[in-house]
Amino acid sequence: MPREPAGRAPSATRGRRRAVIRSILALGALAALSASEIAVAQDPSPETVRAIAPTGALRAAINYGNPVLAQKGPDGEPAGVSADLARALGRRLGLPVSFVTFETAGAVVAALGGARGWDVAFLAIDPHRGETIAFSPPYVLIEGAYMVRADSPITRNDEVDRAGVRIAVGRNTAYDLYLGRHLQAAERVFAPTSADALALFLTDRPEVLASVRQPLEAYARDHAGLRLLPGRFMVIEQAVATPKANGPAAAYMRAFIEEMKASGFVAQALSRSGQDDAVVAPAAPAP
Repeated sequence: MPREPAGRAPSATRGRRRAVIRSILALGALAALSASEIAVAQDPSPETVRAIAPTGALRAAINYGNPVLAQKGPDGEPAGVSADLARALGRRLGLPVSFVTFETAGAVVAALGGARGWDVAFLAIDPHRGETIAFSPPYVLIEGAYMVRADSPITRNDEVDRAGVRIAVGRNTAYDLYLGRHLQAAERVFAPTSADALALFLTDRPEVLASVRQPLEAYARDHAGLRLLPGRFMVIEQAVATPKANGPAAAYMRAFIEEMKASGFVAQALSRSGQDDAVVAPAAPAP
């Protein structure tokens, strides 16, 4: 049987230790919450409920383009931490949840106010999106990473932004928007979705693929000739989004998401969906 490297605890033991550490952190974060924040999150007024979901059902946008946050369950219904949060919010408000599903974050943003409009969504915080969307404090932190071919001369993140380097990205993803603000010399090559960006990287052979770390790591493990660059080029802060004009909804989401982090709900939802490597965001400072 294969043996664990010397000096390391067995995988099951390490998993239990991670769970214990998460529980301790969650309890500490709960203690940091003020009583007023918890009360607001637990007892929404009828006016607040109507402000959040004016149609009488909570319309929750789910982005399948980010597999860390959302997956299709065995029954075809949304699963993952974002869907779990939407259901918990619906229970708190006393409303049914109506899922509105999308394949990209850009499509979620574009749908706001349209025929497939939504009351809450689960998106990465971004200044451009912030023009029309209000964000809660982050509930999950996800790393943006680069993947290259094994024989690539690029070995570090700071070697990517150079003339002649093309980076495959899913259009209007959080990392695409980030790179659009920060790249000086490298060129982005766009695909409609993150999955399409991977296909573009494999077929048209741009030098680099930018995406979320976890799916890149999983793909590289199963396919020879690919590697991730060490570290990360950005941290993606995932939050609950509401229409910017809806002030009462934004205020309630802040209290709700802080409670969900502190209670351990977010950590447990990530674990249930197999996303143990994602990091629960720390408690936000008081406004």
